[in-house]
Amino acid sequence: MLIEKAFISTQDVRTSDRFDFWREQVCETYVPTEIDSDCTANFAASQRILALGAVQLWTVEHPPMTLRRSRRLIRRSDPGLYHLSLPLRGTMRLTRPGHEAEYAPHDLVLHDTSRPHLMRAITGHGQDTVLGTGLFVPRELLPLPENAIDRLLMRPLPGRDGVGGLLAHVLTQVARDFGSYRPDDGPRLGVVVLDLLSALLAHALEAQDALPSETRRQALVLRIRAFVQQHLCDPHLTPRTIAAAHHISLSYLHRLFQDEEETVAAWIRLQRLERARGDLADPAMRTASIHAIGARWCFPRASDFTRAFRTVYGVPPSDYRHQALCTTE
Repeated sequence: MLIEKAFISTQDVRTSDRFDFWREQVCETYVPTEIDSDCTANFAASQRILALGAVQLWTVEHPPMTLRRSRRLIRRSDPGLYHLSLPLRGTMRLTRPGHEAEYAPHDLVLHDTSRPHLMRAITGHGQDTVLGTGLFVPRELLPLPENAIDRLLMRPLPGRDGVGGLLAHVLTQVARDFGSYRPDDGPRLGVVVLDLLSALLAHALEAQDALPSETRRQALVLRIRAFVQQHLCDPHLTPRTIAAAHHISLSYLHRLFQDEEETVAAWIRLQRLERARGDLADPAMRTASIHAIGARWCFPRASDFTRAFRTVYGVPPSDYRHQALCTTE
């Protein structure tokens, strides 16, 4: 499991003390902030903060509330963080001197804990709580000039497609499945999300050249891997079609994967075998033939599927299915 820096829940706190408990704990785990709410009578809320190396991934669910970060509180404590928010349910309104903006679910928004601001988290119709996730990022870790990043503060960035969509997907998946990772996965995941965030900001600034070449390379590899995962069922998915979809040459695609564990073609093949292995172990697919499962994942010849599966997993697909289904009965 990833290292949990903090977990706050008001569930086990006396109802009358919940809001005060929440306010105190948030100030200790985040930054000193004035918190108000019209729902203090029974404030059901929770927050989890996970360590991804120097980056922290947070998830939070709470009733509507307002957070104010004043100059006085900044002087009291200023950790120098960028705060990336991804609202998933409800609406967020951010106000700072001379600027106000509203953010809908799946907008990404960056703000700075060193700047005074007021945040209002508001539920939508029929909703009781606001839900969101995001990152705490030390300012010095982003490889873009601060004056360039300043142009993007409180500006909504797309979290449904492109690099922003990939970043949002990684954040929500890691937050949801944090128990399936090992502690030493945290720093590696931190590098991934930092590269994606840097690529998103550079794209928004139309300043890709301002990013270190290694960051651009890793971000492109991540986009390619996400593209492959979405198209594994396509028998026409090949290195050539992948290169064309990403507007790069085939030779450059192969160079991108020189430092990876497998070639592009070998990685595609392994991902297809992993999907087939999942189907073989799925009781809901018990009636599907082994040949049909192989064909579904682009192994149309049964002999090729059996040979490839045995090479990777040490047993033929029929034996693997028998063993896997026996353990579920």
